[in-house]
Amino acid sequence: MFRLEPFVSSLNFMLLVYFAIPFALILFTLPAVIKKIRDRRFIVKDMYKHGFPEVPSNGGLVIVLIAFFSISLTSLFYAKYIEPVNYTIMIVVALFAFFGLLDDIVNIGRPAKLVMLYYCSYALIPYAMTTLLYLPFIGPVDLGIVYLQLIIPTYVPVVANLVNMHSGFNGLAPGLSLIVLATLILKTIAYGDVFTILFTVSLTGALAAYFFFENYPARIFWGNIGALAVGAAIGATIVVQGFIVSGFIMLIPHTANFLLYVYWRATKKYPEAKFGRIRDDGTVEVPNPLTLKWVLPYYFRMTERQATHAMFALTAIFCAIGFFVPG
Repeated sequence: MFRLEPFVSSLNFMLLVYFAIPFALILFTLPAVIKKIRDRRFIVKDMYKHGFPEVPSNGGLVIVLIAFFSISLTSLFYAKYIEPVNYTIMIVVALFAFFGLLDDIVNIGRPAKLVMLYYCSYALIPYAMTTLLYLPFIGPVDLGIVYLQLIIPTYVPVVANLVNMHSGFNGLAPGLSLIVLATLILKTIAYGDVFTILFTVSLTGALAAYFFFENYPARIFWGNIGALAVGAAIGATIVVQGFIVSGFIMLIPHTANFLLYVYWRATKKYPEAKFGRIRDDGTVEVPNPLTLKWVLPYYFRMTERQATHAMFALTAIFCAIGFFVPG
């Protein structure tokens, strides 16, 4: 009689290896990297601290490099289990990371960004597991070529930019991304093919360890490189697994943040402002309620850490809903 337990046990161990190796490597290497980045003066000011301390930036590059190295290391033992789509996702993440670095150096402009990021995601098209979109209360709808040529290459850069925008507090963007990625991995284990997300597991392991360093008080920031690369990994995992609707639900807080920003810029109700400030009592004073992370601090006295944890809780709620929603 066929027994499933040994396979499940082996699969769980494999996933643990893919997660644990990059997790350990980040914990071991990042302190030295932080020192080197500081010595090279790749730093930015932490605007929500008294005295505006200088914090090393572009830590997202370390997340990507460690995730890549971990995949090459674990493939020595598990090469036959790695589906080719993992390598395609790696290419997409690398392109987005490079674009983030380029954007930090040169202001490319929005039209060029849209076109370039669209084609950065193009390599995922052959690996779409389905062109069916499951709509709640309607059922499956086959979008065919529209799904392949429009939704896939558009979804990924949209998600990457949503992740990049929903940031600003210590650990906010990495923490939110970690919650979303963990949910996507669990949903894939429950409903999908885990061998297509082994790179996503490695990236999540690296991000989980990195989060300890950017969590309040931050010792490093991940910069555009980290936001775009990890955002691309989230978007790529969603489209490859076909979690378009459930993925959208998980990212509703990110979408709400974007819509608040659009309303702010369209109405010009408040003057432009990128940061709030810190009061003497340690609470955050924000210029308006038109960025999601500013909504609660605008109406209630909250510290940066409290406002960040509120955003974590909100995203966790929508991720829990998205986990159980088909599609």
